Amino acid sequence: MALKKDKDLKMFYSIKEVAQLLGVTEVTLRYWETVFPQVAPQKGTNGVRRYTKDDIKILETIHLLVKGRGLTLAGAKQQLKTGGVKDAAETRTEVIKRLTIIKENLLDIKKQLDTL
Repeated sequence: MALKKDKDLKMFYSIKEVAQLLGVTEVTLRYWETVFPQVAPQKGTNGVRRYTKDDIKILETIHLLVKGRGLTLAGAKQQLKTGGVKDAAETRTEVIKRLTIIKENLLDIKKQLDTL
C-alpha cells in the first residue's frame, strides 16, 4: 500500500516549494536568510536547503511585514526582534473579517442610494 502524498505529512520543503507558497523568488528567500537571523533552513551535505513548517511560519511573517505592510527590511527585522507581530494566519483572518463587514456596509449604502 502506497503512502498518501499529503503536504501536511512532510517534514521538509524545498526552496522551490516555499518560494511558490509565498509568491516570491528563490533569490528573495536566499537574501532574506542574510538579513534575518531567524531564517536558517537546514542544509544537506550538498547545500540544498530544507525548510520546516516553523521556517515557513517565520517567512510568512516576514512576507506579511515586507510585502503586506510595506515595511523596509530593517523595519521588519525590528518587528521580529520585538516580537510585536501576530501570526500571519491570525492577521489574515482579522483582515477577512474586517473586509466582510466593510462589504456589508457598502451593500447597505448601495441599497439606500438605489432608493433615491
